[in-house]
Amino acid sequence: GELLLFSSVIVLLQVVRSCPDKCYCQSSTNFVDCSQQGLAEIPSHLPPQTRTLHLQDNQIHHLPAFAFRSVPWLMTLNLSNNSLSNLAPGAFHGLQHLQVLNLTQNSLLSLESRLFHSLPQLRELDLSSNNISHLPTSLGETWENLTILAVQQNQLQQLDRALLESMPSVRLLLLKDNLWKCNCHLLGLKLWLEKFVYKGGITDGIICESPDTWKGKDLLRIPHELYQPCPLPAPDPVSSQAQWPGSAHGVVLRPPENHNAGERELLECELKPKPRQANLRHAIATVIITGVVCGIVCLMMLAAAIYGCTYAAITAQYHGGPLAQTNDPGKVEEKERFDSSPA
Repeated sequence: GELLLFSSVIVLLQVVRSCPDKCYCQSSTNFVDCSQQGLAEIPSHLPPQTRTLHLQDNQIHHLPAFAFRSVPWLMTLNLSNNSLSNLAPGAFHGLQHLQVLNLTQNSLLSLESRLFHSLPQLRELDLSSNNISHLPTSLGETWENLTILAVQQNQLQQLDRALLESMPSVRLLLLKDNLWKCNCHLLGLKLWLEKFVYKGGITDGIICESPDTWKGKDLLRIPHELYQPCPLPAPDPVSSQAQWPGSAHGVVLRPPENHNAGERELLECELKPKPRQANLRHAIATVIITGVVCGIVCLMMLAAAIYGCTYAAITAQYHGGPLAQTNDPGKVEEKERFDSSPA
C-alpha cells in the first residue's frame, strides 16, 4: 500500500511538472512557450499552474469548447498569427483569471457574445488584423475590468454603442483601418466617442470609407448637425392588422404604403452635405448695389417732379399775365381818364 501511494505521488508530480513536446516551460515564472512549432491544436498536458501561455505563429484552425481546461490559472494567452476561423462558444470556459487575450492576425469572421462570458477579469482584448465584419450588439454582461480594446484592420462597417457602454473602464480604443460606413447609423457611436475623448479616453479615430461625401474624413471631425435622423422602419403589416377595422377598440389604421421603398430608404440612409451658407461679402455687396440703384431712381423721380412743377409754373405765369390785364375793366377805365386829363 505504501509503495502504491509513493508511486501515485511520483506520477502526480511528473504530471504537474510535465512540459508538452515542442514547448518550453519555466516553472519559476509559470511561463510556457509553444510558439513557432507548427502546432495544429492546443497541446495536451500543459502545466496546471501556467500563468502565461504563448501559442503564436502556429497553424491552429479551431478552438473547441474547454480548450484550456488544464490551465485554470492562466492570466495571459497569446494566439496571434494562427489560422483561427472558428471559436466554439465555450472555447475559453474556465479561464476565470484571464486578463490578456491576443487574437491578432487570424481569420476570424465574427464573434458571439457567449464567447467571452467566462472571462470576467479580462483587461486587454486584441482582435486586430482579422476579417471580422460585425461584433455582437451586447456581451450580455458588463466588462468592468476591460481597459484596452483593439479591432484595427478588420471589415467593420458599424459598431453598436451598447457594446462600448458595457465596457465602462475602457481607456484605449483602436478602430482604424476598417470599412466604416459613416451614415446615420453611426451617429450613436460618434456621440459616444466624443464623450469618451472628453473624459480622457484615447482612440485612433474612425476614418470613413463610405459614402463618397465623407470618404477619408475622421468621424469625430464631422459636425453631428450634418447627420439626418434614420427613418423609422415601416410598420409590420401582420401586426398592424390587429388594429384594423373590427378590432376591439375600433381603431382604424392605414396599411403601410410602399413598404419596400421604406426599407430601401432605411438601408440607404446616408449623410447629406449641409447646404452651403450664403457668402457674407456677396450679401453686403448685393445690399449696397440695391441701395445705390434705388437712390438713383429716387433722385431721377425727384428731378422729374421738380422739372414738371417748374415748367407748369412758368407756363401758368406766361399765359396768366396778359389775361389778367385785359380782364380788369377798372384799371383800363382809370388809365383812359388819366390819359385824357389836361397836361
